[in-house]
Amino acid sequence: MTSLAVPEHPWLLPGELVVPADSGRTRPRRTTRDWIVDSLAFLVSVVWVLFATADALSPDPAMAAPLPHDWMTGADAVIGLVCCGLLWLRRRWPLGLVVATTPLTLFSMAAAIPLLIFYFTVVVHRRTAIAIAVTGAGLVTNLVFSWTRPDPSMPYWATVSWGVVLSLAVLAWGMFVRARRQLIVSLRERAERAEAEQQLRVTQARHLERTRIAREMHDVLAHRISLLSLHAGALEFRPDAPADEVARAAGVIRGSAHAALQDLREVIGVLRAEDDGAGDAPEPPQPTLGDLPALIAESRSAGVRVNVSDSVTSPGEVPAALGRAAYRIVQEGLTNARKHAAGAAVTVDVAGGPGAGLTVAIGNRWPVGAPAGGTLPGAGTGLVGISERVTLAGGRLAYGRDDSGDFRLAAWLPWPA
Repeated sequence: MTSLAVPEHPWLLPGELVVPADSGRTRPRRTTRDWIVDSLAFLVSVVWVLFATADALSPDPAMAAPLPHDWMTGADAVIGLVCCGLLWLRRRWPLGLVVATTPLTLFSMAAAIPLLIFYFTVVVHRRTAIAIAVTGAGLVTNLVFSWTRPDPSMPYWATVSWGVVLSLAVLAWGMFVRARRQLIVSLRERAERAEAEQQLRVTQARHLERTRIAREMHDVLAHRISLLSLHAGALEFRPDAPADEVARAAGVIRGSAHAALQDLREVIGVLRAEDDGAGDAPEPPQPTLGDLPALIAESRSAGVRVNVSDSVTSPGEVPAALGRAAYRIVQEGLTNARKHAAGAAVTVDVAGGPGAGLTVAIGNRWPVGAPAGGTLPGAGTGLVGISERVTLAGGRLAYGRDDSGDFRLAAWLPWPA
């Protein structure tokens, strides 16, 4: 199975989205985006520690009541710087850091920003129950902090309310980021499953097409071998036959053997299918190149405008397997035109001869303003089967939009001289 395309700019994604969960790696590496985010978080936290410490040492603090002693303010600054350093470990142990630093939220103003970043990391990387539990613990410590270090410009309950609003805002933001990442992972898994299912459908289509071709070849080879057995038996039981009859029988044997070898080359590599049961009804006679006019007439009766160009030399000498393959190619081309280009005119060109090969081309104008998937349902495996048939016949197949923008299905099949 082919893997999905890598992102165009993986350095802009978090490490969790770049490395799949089933890659075997216990912890994703930091991407360039992660390094930038962590560096900014570290710098902002250091600036906050310096600002909070300077405010606490000022004669008139603006953010919170100062600590009783100056050495406590210095210790708070050291705690804040230690928490800044721990930011580099928050992706590896988010919950452990939150549990270890939650007591600091009772009194530390310098560590407020790094502690808030720890809390946000837990909300993003851990399940909702853990995030809510951590939020509850933070709301309790908020009550104590607002009492021990009240804001000089606001009453107690106003300070508590601002702490609750800030905690809930970080919780909502973190849950949104987590939900978005989970959605991206879910879409990636769906795309991988769809790709695997498509590969399975293609494999099944090839197997079914090979099985059907093998069944068709069984009838042809049985006919050839029966001719060989009949004429060889006649030569065995009439060794005194006239020379012209012996020569004629030998010629038929040679021609039948050559045709049987040609048919056998097509069936080489075809997977043998188990017999479906002895009671199955025999398959109807297989179509040949001579049945193309009836196929064209059937499409025209259905309202399809079909223009036919037939330049086949010696059409009566077309091998049965070759004519059958050409018939199937035209049939698939007309079916695709009816599905995906309803109302468009279709051109069918058949040309070739012994030694030059047989060329079959079907073209139609690309639909304008029609639904992308066409109006008729399809499994999308018809061209896979045709490609397999042409490959087994030793030919070449090409399909898609040509230089003029029209859709064209063209195949070349070998026609021995």
